[in-house]
Amino acid sequence: METLTIFGKPDCADFIRSKALLDGFEVPYAFHDVLTDPDAAAEALRVSGGASSPVIVFPDGSFQVEPSNADLAAKLGRTAPAEPDALDGEACAV
Repeated sequence: METLTIFGKPDCADFIRSKALLDGFEVPYAFHDVLTDPDAAAEALRVSGGASSPVIVFPDGSFQVEPSNADLAAKLGRTAPAEPDALDGEACAV
């Protein structure tokens, strides 16, 4: 699988949840911290048009912003774990 690109904040609950899902599926990704890298923050804004985090960019050029586990898993052609996404919907503004 090709590497995904993630723009976000390392302490953002949605990033932490998405990271856990990707790690569990062994999906490679490159993380860019929007707090410490102004260029990453600008690129996240350019891609998504907003200031939410994380912004996950797929090799096909599509992206998801603050995706639920179900949406992220579906994009990857996988099935999300059965447990509920307790953190879904929490905003992590950039």
